[in-house]
Amino acid sequence: ILAKLTILTAPDPRLKVHAEPVAAVDNDIRKLMDDMLETMYAAPGIGLAATQVGVAKRVIVIDLADIKKGEKPNPLKLANPEIVELSDDELPYEEGCLSVPGFYEEVLRPSKVTVKALDENNKQITIKADGLLATCLQHEIDHLNGMLFVDHINRMKRDVILRKLKKDKRIKRERDHDHVM
Repeated sequence: ILAKLTILTAPDPRLKVHAEPVAAVDNDIRKLMDDMLETMYAAPGIGLAATQVGVAKRVIVIDLADIKKGEKPNPLKLANPEIVELSDDELPYEEGCLSVPGFYEEVLRPSKVTVKALDENNKQITIKADGLLATCLQHEIDHLNGMLFVDHINRMKRDVILRKLKKDKRIKRERDHDHVM
C-alpha cells in the first residue's frame, strides 16, 4: 500500500531548503518516488518535488497524462535532475503549484530545456523537452533549489498570495484547535 505524503504549503520554511543530491537510486528512493506519485495523483497535480513533502533530496516526479480523460499514466521519476541547456526564447505559462494552493500566475521561462538525471533504475538519462514538460521540469527543479513559482512574479503579487496563505493556515489552525476535546 502506498503512503500518501503531506504536501507543505507556502510560506513553510522547509520549502526554502536546498535539496541534497541522491547518492544512488535505491529501493528507498524508488519508494519515495512511488509515494510522491501517489500523493501527486491524489492532489491532483502534474509534478511534485521531494522538498514539497518535507524530504530534502533531489527527487522529482512528473506526469502530464490527463488521467481523468482516460489517458494512461506516464510518470517521469527523476533523481538529481540538472538543467544542462536552456533555450534563449521564452514562453509564458500560467503556473500553479500544490504548495501554493488556489493561485495561478503567468511565469516566463525558457521554452526548451535539456535535463540530465538518474531514472528510477539509477540510469543516467537526458531529456530534451519543450512546451509544458519544459515548464514543469524547470518548476520542479526550482523547488529543489528552494524556489517557488511565485518567486518569479512581481513582489506585490507574491506578497498578497503569501499573506493570504498565511491567513488561511491561521484560520485552519484555530478551527482545528476549536475541535480538540
